[in-house]
Amino acid sequence: MEQNVLFYKIALSMVPGIGGVLARNLVAYTGSAENVFSEPDKALIKIPGIGKVNAKRLKNSAVFERAEKELEFIRKYNIDVRFYTDKCYPRRLKACPDAPVILYSKGNVNADEERVVSIVGTRNATDYGKMICEQLISKFAERNYPILIVSGLAYGIDIQAHKMALKYGVPTAGVVGHGLDVIYPSLHAETARKMMGNGGLITDFPSGTKIDPSNFVRRNRVIAGLADATIVVESAEKGGALITAEIASSYNRDVFAFPGRVDETYSRGCNRIIRLNGASLIQDIDDLEFFMGWETQQKVQTVQPSLFVELTADEKKVVELLQREGELFIDQISSELRMPGSKVSALLLNMEFKSLLVVLPGKMYKLK
Repeated sequence: MEQNVLFYKIALSMVPGIGGVLARNLVAYTGSAENVFSEPDKALIKIPGIGKVNAKRLKNSAVFERAEKELEFIRKYNIDVRFYTDKCYPRRLKACPDAPVILYSKGNVNADEERVVSIVGTRNATDYGKMICEQLISKFAERNYPILIVSGLAYGIDIQAHKMALKYGVPTAGVVGHGLDVIYPSLHAETARKMMGNGGLITDFPSGTKIDPSNFVRRNRVIAGLADATIVVESAEKGGALITAEIASSYNRDVFAFPGRVDETYSRGCNRIIRLNGASLIQDIDDLEFFMGWETQQKVQTVQPSLFVELTADEKKVVELLQREGELFIDQISSELRMPGSKVSALLLNMEFKSLLVVLPGKMYKLK
């Protein structure tokens, strides 16, 4: 990525009052992050949601100074940067309406792995919760399919998930609520260092970000958005894990929870969301594979579509798009082809009947 282009992408993400929605509006109207800053005030004011106050903020020199400082940090510590318009931006996260416009990562994280699962839970993990984490992740290792384990590097279930992934050689990514210049909690710095060899760290916060409780709530949307499924291992009746599960559900992602004893404080949250149909009950990896359709994908041989199937003009567009991009969510297909969602839905269903497509968890499509 050219440094001047990267500079403006970072700068846009740092403008006070300009969140993800407004940043996307600005880029959509002007064509690029760089163009946003060269656009005349009169034109900026007319963009929905901007107005005079935000137009003035876009011209503040302090934003450029901070972006330059961040660029130096990125160069020095070999940080990867992914802007939401970049092809390397995680495709699952890109489909989320409130996804951050920029992500920073360190290590060798493949956020577009074939299967991505977020494992979350209480910071007060019991021996029961730790055992569940180990059993589940050891089974992932036995299955030997491409998978990434995502969690939040926090105390309890989070750090247990990362440690077990390292123990069994499963790639793992920690989503943190601060910049990559620090590790919080510091007690987990050694685990984070080991993760760099088979995963790494991800954040949407720049270096120098103050450690604040609200940041960890905000980072939960990234944990949920990166994954096909979110699994709650243990939780009290209230907690960050349940917030993550709720966010995942709002993204139409699968949510699962392990049940526990009714008299256990840190099983009450799991039992409650299962009871309220906020999560599907699972007891082991077999249950997860059944709900996600992974078992079927492993056992059923792909049927080669006929070479002589006649395609409509719209079907050809879908085929060409998926040949180029690999896998896409239905809303991404709709956006790329500039077709109404209802039309795309009917089109994809018809292509399924013709054995042209495979439907993956989360309504993601790829060619057979």
